[in-house]
Amino acid sequence: MAEVALRPVEDTDLDALFEQMRDPESVRMAAFTAEDPDDRAAFDAHMAKVRASPDTKLRAVTLDGRLVGTISSFVMEGDTEITYWLDRSVWGRGVASRALALFLDVVAVRPLHARAASDNLGSLAVLRKAGFAVIGTEVSYASARDAEIEETILRLD
Repeated sequence: MAEVALRPVEDTDLDALFEQMRDPESVRMAAFTAEDPDDRAAFDAHMAKVRASPDTKLRAVTLDGRLVGTISSFVMEGDTEITYWLDRSVWGRGVASRALALFLDVVAVRPLHARAASDNLGSLAVLRKAGFAVIGTEVSYASARDAEIEETILRLD
C-alpha cells in the first residue's frame, strides 16, 4: 500500500497547493472556501497568516513522497477545529483517513471539532471513521456554491 505521511508545509509547496485548492470540483465539494479560489494574492496572504499563527498546526499530506494536500487544526471561538484538503486525484483511496489518523496523533487537544457540507459524504465518512460524532447542523453561506447550504458539525472527545 502507498505510504501516507505528514510533514511541515514548505514554501515550495505553495504553487501546487494553490492549484489543488482551485480545482472546480474540489471547490464545489468543499463548499466553504475562499471567496475567489483564483485569487493568488488572497491565497498567499491566507497561507502566510496560517503558517505564522501559534494556534494553528498545518501539515502537508504526502503520498509516497508526493504532495497531495494539507491538514490542519486551528482555534475558532475557543474551539479547536480540524480541516483538510486533498487533491481530487487521491479521493476514495484512503488517503484522507490515514492522514487524519496521523494528524490526531499530532494534535492532543480534545474535544476537536470539524465541519463539512452535509452533502460531502466522503468527508463525513472519513470523520466518522476517525471517531467524530455528529453534534448538529447549521445553514451557512457557502461561497463556492453562492448559496446557503447545510453544514454538519462533528466533535471528537
